[in-house]
Amino acid sequence: MKNFRYIIEAIFLQILMFVFAILPLDIASAFGGWIGRSLGMMMGISKRAGKNLDIAIPGLSPAQKKDIIRGMWDNLGRTIAEYPHLKKISRDRMTIQNEKVLKDTVEGGNGGIFISAHIGNWETQVPSMLARHGVSASLTYRALNNPYADKILRKFRTLHGAIKAYPKERSSGKFLLSDLKQKEFLAILIDQKYNEGVAVPFFDKPAMTNPVFVQLAQKYKCPLVPSRCKRLNGAHFELTIHEPLTLFDGSGNALPVETVILQAHKILESWIRDTPEQWLWLHRRWKSKKLAS
Repeated sequence: MKNFRYIIEAIFLQILMFVFAILPLDIASAFGGWIGRSLGMMMGISKRAGKNLDIAIPGLSPAQKKDIIRGMWDNLGRTIAEYPHLKKISRDRMTIQNEKVLKDTVEGGNGGIFISAHIGNWETQVPSMLARHGVSASLTYRALNNPYADKILRKFRTLHGAIKAYPKERSSGKFLLSDLKQKEFLAILIDQKYNEGVAVPFFDKPAMTNPVFVQLAQKYKCPLVPSRCKRLNGAHFELTIHEPLTLFDGSGNALPVETVILQAHKILESWIRDTPEQWLWLHRRWKSKKLAS
């Protein structure tokens, strides 16, 4: 029965992707945003987004929270609709800020790890670095429970195989290590809860975070570079490359993992406060009885 449901869901997703693909980019994005706003605001999971907002940004009025949640659904709907257009977006719709940092990271010759969050259209970052600067970064992603649907989205996010992608599971570890040993690049989204991780403040509340991105950067002595995608207007974007995080002290000793993660969290917080409607507030990011539902 589950397999049958997965097949039906995948067929629906394939039809949806076909519709988005044949529509011009701007129309597809707007249509996806309308679907997201219309359906998302009716879904019970929106309550979780409201509770997360209460934890991270207390003091918002009900109207402000509603606007942020509606904007979140709009952004998510647009992001899904833009999957078939990632190549065009990366080539024509992305402005890259601080390109010198990106150039220096590449010319450093030691590979690197780009870290980001589910903000803006997070799927555009790796394709844009590849299209604009020839930077080939392997991306990691959380696979969908539906393997057929996951295969469909994987095809788009990898530009039909031009980009390497590894699901977030233990079996992918050897591939990540191999890439870093060969001085290549990884792209990791670090804003999801990881029960086996370490508790580090995020919006001043303990949040379980996977420390692997810090551990890998320190082990292979490669730069750890925050990169943010910001939706500017419709299907136009800005990718900002930040200076690498500090991984070692003045004597060359590795800083505590929690210290480095806190650096990263502070940067993520600044992005989210700037455009809260562009972050995905649906994750169970904080351990709280309020989020048990």
